[in-house]
Amino acid sequence: MRAVLLDQHGPADNLKCVKNHPVPEPGTGEVRVRVRAAALNRLDLWVRNGWPGIKLPLPHILGADAAGDIDKLGPGVEGWAVGERIVIDPSVSCGRCEYCRSGRQNLCNQFKILGEDTSGTYAEYIVVSARNLLKLPDHHSYTTAAAAALVYSTAWHSLITKGGLRPGESVLVVGAGGGVNTASIQIAKFAGAKVYVVGSNADKVAQAIALGADEGIDRSVEDWSKAVFRLTNKRGVDVVVDNVGKETLFGSIRAVSKGGRILVVGNTSGPLAEVDLRYLFSKHITIIGSTMAPHSDFVTVMNLVFEGKLAPPIAATFPLEQAAAAHRMMEPGNVFGKIVLEV
Repeated sequence: MRAVLLDQHGPADNLKCVKNHPVPEPGTGEVRVRVRAAALNRLDLWVRNGWPGIKLPLPHILGADAAGDIDKLGPGVEGWAVGERIVIDPSVSCGRCEYCRSGRQNLCNQFKILGEDTSGTYAEYIVVSARNLLKLPDHHSYTTAAAAALVYSTAWHSLITKGGLRPGESVLVVGAGGGVNTASIQIAKFAGAKVYVVGSNADKVAQAIALGADEGIDRSVEDWSKAVFRLTNKRGVDVVVDNVGKETLFGSIRAVSKGGRILVVGNTSGPLAEVDLRYLFSKHITIIGSTMAPHSDFVTVMNLVFEGKLAPPIAATFPLEQAAAAHRMMEPGNVFGKIVLEV
């Protein structure tokens, strides 16, 4: 089969598309999926570049998101048929521990993400547990389904399940163009919130407003945390979505209202941040950590995507063979929306 292999950590040129990679065989409870579309995430860049202590058997196949058709059923799989159109939940869990049994798969002690800790979706075929499948309606494209899977389930779980966002509240999304951020804008609006967004330039701010944000702040021309304070009549917002971390956490603390919540869903600027604890207790701030989502949230938000109530913006599509070019496009951080490999 065709597959994009990472032979060693480093630049995008290390991604090589081969034509004769072995086709995987499904085991008990597993299915083999013929991949039709695989979306990129910034997670792919971190895995490709590597981090201190990363231990992956190389060559490695990147990619968390995919949609396609069931190609083969492993022993014991029931309720599915060869040829059915599906989208894959990128969260991998054991299915047996107390967290999995209670429907909190993203807390599983053996939790993994496709393409990060295990072989991923940049290939013609992938084997996954039947638990990870969701039927894809005939009217919905593989490309849009793959683009939505990881980022929309992550945003839904953080904002709705853990953040408890309510109609009439206000939300600040720190960052305009990334997958989780664009998903957060749409989900917050769907939930009935007023949405503020911080963008790196005027173009991204305009695109975020076109996507549904109510107010945009161009951080290249003004201090965004002070701007939020001004725009909210010195109140601040009820909820901040922050996946930048080190460089933005203090701004998020300044921008959130008294009694507000800060959702930490990533750390693209670094994992270690210094916090002035006086702000936390004097403003009664709650900091909530969140990553990925249980399968129930995946199903909920993907059905909203299928119904057209949420729609991931697609920045570009590439054939599988041009995965390295797709990475080079994503790497500078200038893209608004998702990049998808069409297989």
